[in-house]
Amino acid sequence: MNFKDIKAVYFIGAGGIGMSAIARYFLKKGMVVAGYDKTPSALTTQLEKEGALIHYEENVDEIPHSCKNPRSTLVIYTPAVPADHRELVFFRENGFEIQKRAQVLGTLTQAHQGLCVAGTHGKTSTSTMCAHIMHQSHLDCNAFLGGISKNYGTNYILSDDSNYVVIEADEFDRSFHWLRPWMTVITSTDPDHLDIYGTKEAYLESFRHYTTLIKPGGALIIHTGLEMKADVHDGVKIYEYSLNEGDFHAENIRIDNGEITFDFISPIECVSNVQLGQPVPINIENGIAAMAMAQLNGCTAEELKYGMQTYHGVDRRFDFKLKNNDIVFLSDYAHHPMEIYQSARSIRQLYKDRKISVIFQPHLYTRTRDFYKDFASSLSLLDEVILTEIYPAREEPIPGVSSQLIYDNLRDGISKQIIRKDDVQQFVRDHDFDVLIVLGAGDLDNQVPQIEKILRKKYHCEK
Repeated sequence: MNFKDIKAVYFIGAGGIGMSAIARYFLKKGMVVAGYDKTPSALTTQLEKEGALIHYEENVDEIPHSCKNPRSTLVIYTPAVPADHRELVFFRENGFEIQKRAQVLGTLTQAHQGLCVAGTHGKTSTSTMCAHIMHQSHLDCNAFLGGISKNYGTNYILSDDSNYVVIEADEFDRSFHWLRPWMTVITSTDPDHLDIYGTKEAYLESFRHYTTLIKPGGALIIHTGLEMKADVHDGVKIYEYSLNEGDFHAENIRIDNGEITFDFISPIECVSNVQLGQPVPINIENGIAAMAMAQLNGCTAEELKYGMQTYHGVDRRFDFKLKNNDIVFLSDYAHHPMEIYQSARSIRQLYKDRKISVIFQPHLYTRTRDFYKDFASSLSLLDEVILTEIYPAREEPIPGVSSQLIYDNLRDGISKQIIRKDDVQQFVRDHDFDVLIVLGAGDLDNQVPQIEKILRKKYHCEK
């Protein structure tokens, strides 16, 4: 189906962070946008305010009449939707064009200069940084992001003029194989999603194949030292980056009084005194990758500096809710052992002499089964660990797999507990904290606003 023939777009799984970005794209184009999601959320509520027609019952009769013409309706679904979903079956049996979210993004990268960010972790922050730098520069861009940008209050940026589109390239279900990047960053390839890939080797092979999809004349910006081996076309340039080595890296890093400044070292043009608008140590490395891709496409030194200084972060990515001498409270999406390691290191650098407590909700039984020792090792960098039950997402329970596996492998001497998710708020009321972080990709984050209220009241913080 040619995008020009589309008059209506129907989403199965409309409330997903990536799906909602595409829904906003088609809303901006003036098309009928409708869809199903299992439960209402802040995202679905916002989409409805913007004009989307969304329902929450798996029922073919709820599909709007305007979305029942197979010649003019595109159906987009998320891989998390089961194959026997009644609405998906209806569209399949009646000859509708049905695409995964990644296929739609792939079409956009063929029509535009796709600037993609892939990797086990860091891709949401890096892609959102790059999008902000590009959007405020003379180049501008479109963007489909995996988180809500605090600069724009959305996961989507639309430009009427720019031919660039910044996309978070998701390796889950091999979705990023639909993309055709002009340039791409690969931040990391620590094995994940082994319920999909089976082995580390298959996971690494998936990233190798992804590098073959870069358009001739484009570029790969890859983190130094990755086990994955790139396999690019002739004419695709390869650059390496990291915190302190590679073609792009940082020098003269200064972390002082809550601010972070560094010099950006580049084979194109070095930029001195780059200040992080969201001063978190891990964002130095994310920022290097974002600036590298923006600079390779023509952003000036001043545009790079301004973009980094005015970047405000992403919801649920090192998202500070309270920050004063009495209490620091933040939430973070980290749900892979290496992500948690990076978060723990960053927060330890920021608060060297304070007690750091974490409430962690493990995500997926398979991930817990495969990495429970690594989870325990990363969490053990902190002072106090409170675990809740596993968030199952798409999975059924696995016998013998629970948060107890992580608990039993935490370092000796650490303060540790397992509590029910439903008891988290009462736990916060009953205990004292210095620095508290809520970690995970599940639904514990829904309690963060209430936890913030409890802490504000307890520590007499002004709103």
